[in-house]
Amino acid sequence: MDFGVVLQTNPPAWRTVGLAKQAEEHGFDYVWTFDSHLLWQEPYVIYSAILAATNRIIVGPMVTNPATRDWTVTASVFATLNEMYGNRTVVGIGRGDSAVRVLNGKPTTLKDVREATHVIRELANCRPVEINGTTLQFPWARSSQVEVWIAAYGPLALKTTGEVGDGFILQLADVDIARWMIGAVRKAAADAGRDPDAITFCVAAPAYVGDDSPESLQHMRDQCRWFGGMVGNHVADIVAKYGDSGDVPQALTDYIKGREGYDYNSHGKAGNDHVDFVPDEIVDRFCLLGTPEQHVAKLEELKAIGVDQFAVYLQHDNKEETMRLYGESIMPALRDQVTAKA
Repeated sequence: MDFGVVLQTNPPAWRTVGLAKQAEEHGFDYVWTFDSHLLWQEPYVIYSAILAATNRIIVGPMVTNPATRDWTVTASVFATLNEMYGNRTVVGIGRGDSAVRVLNGKPTTLKDVREATHVIRELANCRPVEINGTTLQFPWARSSQVEVWIAAYGPLALKTTGEVGDGFILQLADVDIARWMIGAVRKAAADAGRDPDAITFCVAAPAYVGDDSPESLQHMRDQCRWFGGMVGNHVADIVAKYGDSGDVPQALTDYIKGREGYDYNSHGKAGNDHVDFVPDEIVDRFCLLGTPEQHVAKLEELKAIGVDQFAVYLQHDNKEETMRLYGESIMPALRDQVTAKA
């Protein structure tokens, strides 16, 4: 299993770069960032600084969208980074949440996600692509290689992911829901004539390591409750389209019944005051909380259902210690073990 961290690009930018360097030092494989250009600093600029300051870490957005960035510009950014620093980027893409809603917009269509995925992948992999009735290609790109992973929750989005995505990003760590969604993506891939095993499955969620006392658990829950609110934005869209039963697991839809709106000024922030509707049970199911042994146990469950990467959201008050404990105690238990002498 690979591991990543998910950062917000809060100022100063060098703090983000420093956290990325620490992530690499502790053995993480990926550094992801939010991509909302009004709420935080521009991540694509910061990627260049992260890549220059590290040796092997892979960077990318979790997630960008087809609405706020021209598809050919996105492709150019990642192809340029790859030509500069080697192939150390990945593109996470979805329909759009905070980046578009802060602009009073709305998520894009899945048709746009599908077409943007194709355009970005072809151009950033040094191949020609048809756009607006003409064939375009980067004449300067020689060695760039990049994958496009799609973030999804709803049935049609999962189908799209299986049909065209190089990877699937699921932003919650509930094992039962993850099993259902991974199965849906794999089925869609097989139905489209693709190899389901060629798709990378990434689960992303807050992780907080603490002791097993009631006080510690409550603090961890309060620091990570924001995540249920963030996921609730997407779930509300799903419920509006499909209803609260049938095509979507009820474990995912039931908890938003007390949701009364969302303030994007507090998006992704621990301790925000508009996620009281998120119960402790959902925090426990969606996140990884507790002792190192409890983290390992849940990660082993996720690995067993086909998860290839776990990405740790670090939007809480224990960033550095979480990375240290993952590097020393948790990730080694999930890595393939090799001995010097058999």
